[in-house]
Amino acid sequence: MQDIKIKSAGFGDPAVQSLVAENLRDLSERYGGSGDDTPITAADFAPPNGDFLVAVEDDRLIASAGWRRHGDDAELKRMFTTNAARGRGLARRMLAAVEASATAAGCKRMILETGDRQPEAIALYESAGYVRIPDFGHYAGHPGVLSYAKPL
Repeated sequence: MQDIKIKSAGFGDPAVQSLVAENLRDLSERYGGSGDDTPITAADFAPPNGDFLVAVEDDRLIASAGWRRHGDDAELKRMFTTNAARGRGLARRMLAAVEASATAAGCKRMILETGDRQPEAIALYESAGYVRIPDFGHYAGHPGVLSYAKPL
């Protein structure tokens, strides 16, 4: 995995949007519909109020994780690893990188929403120290939504 580079990328970049579309297809397969209707814009991930990170291997984007300000917190969005890159510890590296980015921007806590049909994500977040919190954001009150937080 030493050949994998994690770097900031513009959310509007066509290669990033292609990876995001793959993420949304994965969510759609799990949950139906469009996968995630959360309103997101490229400006959400613009420093100093956010950042969008990608993992690059052989000039291909294979993972992503972004954060945007949500009050005093950083909200994790679009955490995703392609099927071909799974099982190599990359999601944990991406999570650590996005947490470091939010910490550097002065955020004190990372919050996130996930769903009950993403057991891999739930296991990752809980093993990384995230704990359940009351639901917030776009999917607050929806069945199957799980919200988590971790101090940074």
